[in-house]
Amino acid sequence: MSIVAIVALILVLTVSASGWFFWRLLESQAGVIQERLETYASRGIAAPVRRERRTIAVRLDRALRQRPFGQHIADELARADLQLRVSEYLSLCLLSGVMGILFGLLLFGTPVLALLSGVVGLFLPRIYLRRRQAARLKAFNDQLGDALRLIVSSLRSGYSMLQSMQVVASELPEPIGPEFGRVVREVGLGLSQEEALRNMLRRIQSDDLDMVVTAINVQHEVGGNLAEILETISDTISERVRIQGEIKVLTAQQMLSGYLLSALPFIVVLILFVINRSYISQLFQDTCGLFVAAVALLLVALGFLLIRKIVSIQV
Repeated sequence: MSIVAIVALILVLTVSASGWFFWRLLESQAGVIQERLETYASRGIAAPVRRERRTIAVRLDRALRQRPFGQHIADELARADLQLRVSEYLSLCLLSGVMGILFGLLLFGTPVLALLSGVVGLFLPRIYLRRRQAARLKAFNDQLGDALRLIVSSLRSGYSMLQSMQVVASELPEPIGPEFGRVVREVGLGLSQEEALRNMLRRIQSDDLDMVVTAINVQHEVGGNLAEILETISDTISERVRIQGEIKVLTAQQMLSGYLLSALPFIVVLILFVINRSYISQLFQDTCGLFVAAVALLLVALGFLLIRKIVSIQV
């Protein structure tokens, strides 16, 4: 089969899969909301058995969630605040890998580089997921000090802890406002305050939030001045955020150098493919050339990881 026929077949499959994926994404939002409501509304209650039509995607998602890796993916999606099922996320990864292979065939015309491009495409959704998680976690940590000060003020004004969290939900923006609002809603649906806070901690894996949740739970068990405890934690978190900001400014040049040095070999290879494809193609048509390319890729990745390790300073 010629390369043109392979590209045409992959293009048809990609377009079909894309249409199915986005149709399922739009259709499944009501189902996701209904499942979340049933999770809390049926706690301790024998819910009546309902015979409803289950689509293949729903059945697949339920089967995946029963596996450890499926539950792990579901937690990862919750931390990134992506309204996707596990099956939809895996379908997106597969679709991205197929599109990567198609891109590699069109650009390079060699199966080896097309396969490598497909592997890169397969991991692109996960890279986006990680970056979204990191951005959301950073924004949450930056807002946590203000949220604690608002909770302290509310507690000293006579509000309860749940009312104080409702104030945070109504006054502060994404992501910390909706997260505290979700805690309040979960408590209203029947969960205890400790369970709701643990759920938030599972969605937001922050050491600062862990310290806050521990303080609230301990105070709930043994008593004490919660406002004073949270005020001390708020001052500690604010000082840590300030120091982390200064470190990020001082290490920004080194991080940029790491990104540029790591991307430079790939940019040069792409430029040579455009300028003189026959010259650079010899690198990927010979066994020795493939070995050299693999070693170079490994060394670039190792150098990038070392640079990140050096400039990563824990506070």
